[in-house]
Amino acid sequence: MTTDYSSGSGDVSKSLELLWGMQQRPTRGPKPGLTLERIVVAAVEVADADGLAALSMRRVATHLGVGTMSLYRYVPGKAELLDLMLDHVAGPVDSGAADEPVGWREALEEMARGIWQLCLDHPWYPQVDQVRPLLGPNNVAGMDRLMRRLEPAGLPDKQLVLMVSVVDGFVTTVARSHVNALQAEQRTGVSEEEFWAAQEPVLVRMMETGRYPTLATMDDDTFSFGYEEIFEFGLKAILDGLALRVEGGPATG
Repeated sequence: MTTDYSSGSGDVSKSLELLWGMQQRPTRGPKPGLTLERIVVAAVEVADADGLAALSMRRVATHLGVGTMSLYRYVPGKAELLDLMLDHVAGPVDSGAADEPVGWREALEEMARGIWQLCLDHPWYPQVDQVRPLLGPNNVAGMDRLMRRLEPAGLPDKQLVLMVSVVDGFVTTVARSHVNALQAEQRTGVSEEEFWAAQEPVLVRMMETGRYPTLATMDDDTFSFGYEEIFEFGLKAILDGLALRVEGGPATG
C-alpha cells in the first residue's frame, strides 16, 4: 500500500518525547488551559469528521478556537501530531489490571475485533502506513497485556509475535477496504449493490460467449458477500491454521 500518511515521518526523537511525556512544558502561551492532550483530541475529532486530508495545524487550531502558532508550543508539526493521534486512539490500557484467563485463540480474536472496531470508529486509522510505528505508552501497554495472555500457549516469544502480526495485518487490510468501500458510497452516492448491478448486463453477455466456462457455471450468489463476511471467514481460517502451529508446540519451527 502507498499512502501520503505515514507514522514516524516527522522528528522521531521529538515524537517519542511527546508520547512518553519527556518534553518540557511550554512556559507561556496565549490560551490558558491549552494542553497537548486537548490538541491531540481535537486532531482526532477533525480526522474522524473529515479525514486526514483535512488535517492541518490550522484546522486543529480553528477547532480549538486558538491561533495556529499556539499549537507549535506543544507539538512541532502535523507529522508528530499524527504519531500522537495513533497512540491516542489505541486507548489507555491498564497494564496492571488482572485479566480473566482466556486461551490464546480468544486473546487473538479479541485483538482482531478490537482493531476492526478501531478502524470503523476512526476511518482514517487504516489509511496510515504504519510499517515504521512509533511505540507510545498505549500501544506498548496493549502489546504487553496481549503477550501476557498469549504466553500460556507455550510457544517461543518470536512465534507469538508473528501470530499477532499475521492477524493484525489481515484485519487492517480488510478493514481498510471496508472503510474505502463505505467512503466510496458516501462520495459517489452509488451503493455497492448499484455499482455491481451496473456491470451485470455486460458481464452476463461475456459469460455467454463461452470464454469463461468456470465463472459462467458458478452459483448466482457466489460473489454476494461484503467485507464483514471476508473478515469473519478469514479470521476463523487464520485462527484455525494457527491452532495447528500451537498444538504442534515449540518444535514446529
